[in-house]
Amino acid sequence: MRRTRWPGRAGHGFVAAYVVLLVAFGVVPTGYAIYFAFTNGGGSLNGLANFRGAADDFRFLPAIEHVALYLAWWLVSLVMFVVGLALLLHRMALKGVSRALRFLYYVPGALAGAASVLVWLFVLDPAVSPIGFLLRALGYHSFGEVIAPGHLPILFTLIAFWTGAGGWIVVMYGALNNISPDILEAARIDGAGAWQTARRIQIPLLRKWIVYMVILAFAGGTQLFVEPQLLSQASVGVAGRDYSLNQLAYDFAFQNNDVNTAAAVSVELLVVGLVVAGVFVARSGFFDAD
Repeated sequence: MRRTRWPGRAGHGFVAAYVVLLVAFGVVPTGYAIYFAFTNGGGSLNGLANFRGAADDFRFLPAIEHVALYLAWWLVSLVMFVVGLALLLHRMALKGVSRALRFLYYVPGALAGAASVLVWLFVLDPAVSPIGFLLRALGYHSFGEVIAPGHLPILFTLIAFWTGAGGWIVVMYGALNNISPDILEAARIDGAGAWQTARRIQIPLLRKWIVYMVILAFAGGTQLFVEPQLLSQASVGVAGRDYSLNQLAYDFAFQNNDVNTAAAVSVELLVVGLVVAGVFVARSGFFDAD
C-alpha cells in the first residue's frame, strides 16, 4: 500500500526553520530587552523608571531630533528616486542597458554597512577624494568642513541611499514587470503619456511595494548607528558618539554600565517601529486582496 505524502511538508519545513531562527534571534532577545527595561540592576521591577531616566538625559531629545531629521531626508529621497529610477528603467527599450544599470545599482548593496561608511570617509575628504575638485569648488577644503554637524543628515542619507536603494530599485522594477502589458497598452491607446501612465496606473499598482519599502526603511533608519559612530571616530568627535538613539543606548550600556536604561531606549524604538508599521499597513490596505 502506497503511503500518501503530506502535501505541505516541504513548505512547513522551510517555515519551521525560519520560526526557529526568529525565536532565537528575534523573540528571545526582544523579551530579554523588555525584561531589562522594566527592572533595575538587582532584577527588581521598577516600572517606568528606566524610561524616565533615558528621557531625562540631556542627550535624549537631541538624538530624537537627529534621527527624525535623517528619516525625513531618507524616506522622501528613497521613495522619489527609487520609484522614479525604476520607472525609467522599465521604459528603456535597450534591455541590455537596463540589465547593466540594474546590476550597477545593486553592487553598492553588496558592501557591509561599516565597509560602505569607510568608502565614504575617503569620498568626503577633499584631500584624497576622487571628487575632491567638486568639494573644493563648493567651498569645502577639509574633511571637518564637509562633515559639519548641519550636513550630517544629508550625508547619512547619501550613504544610506548609495548602500540600500539599489536593491529596492531592482524590487520595484520586478513589480513593474508584473503589471499586465494589456493595461499599459490600453492606457497608451487612450492617449495616456508616460507621466499619466506612471501616475494613474503604475504608481498606484506599486502602492503595496512602496509601503513595504517605507516600513523597512523606517525601521532601519531608526537604528542609525554605524554611520555616525565611524564618522565620530574618524573626525575625533565632530559627529558625536551620542548623535543617534542607538548610539545613546550603546553609551548607556558600555560607557555608563547601565544596561537597563539602554534596554528602555531599545524598547522605545521597537514600539515606535511597530506603531508606524501598523499605521502604514492599516491605512494602505496592505493585506487587502487586489
